[in-house]
Amino acid sequence: MLGVWEITEDYDTLYSMVKLDRKEKERLASFRSLSRKLEWLSVRALIRSMRGDGSKITYNEENKPFLNGGTGNISISHSRNLTAILVSPDKRVGIDLEYMSGKISNLGHKFMNEREKLTETKEYKKFHLYLHWCAKEALYKICDKQDVKFREGITILPFEPSENGFLRGHVVNSAGEEFFDLEYLHHDNYSLVWCCKK
Repeated sequence: MLGVWEITEDYDTLYSMVKLDRKEKERLASFRSLSRKLEWLSVRALIRSMRGDGSKITYNEENKPFLNGGTGNISISHSRNLTAILVSPDKRVGIDLEYMSGKISNLGHKFMNEREKLTETKEYKKFHLYLHWCAKEALYKICDKQDVKFREGITILPFEPSENGFLRGHVVNSAGEEFFDLEYLHHDNYSLVWCCKK
């Protein structure tokens, strides 16, 4: 189940849309910036709209999110005014969302390896680069961020981008290797990539 939330509400409105326990209120109060508070509240508002009042997000020692009571796996991403959540009751999940500001336009060599290729189509070049970044982030999350080298350990197989579609990723770590099918889309100036697997 995939959900995306556009943050258009102010703090008080978002706060009124969620039901927080004492621990969650303390966590919210610990954030210094208003934008971080809005992001955090939007995640809770989105999961509540997707799964109902009883859904709570908890974190393990590695700060990996889970749904309370082992009721499902969850992956979370936010960028600028959008928040995205991917939930599955029984599959591993990974999602990443990025506003395409152009900040990584000259950094491809830092996260792409020699097996990965960018399109020659000018109007898709920046989007294609962001798709590589988002896909690697999603795979990093689905593999629990454990023993995975971002540049060399995750390879996005060559593909020609369009407004939405599918791509394939390959992850290598000490546990072995694994292939993943991912889905992506272009929304306004955002790129969004997600993946789920047993």
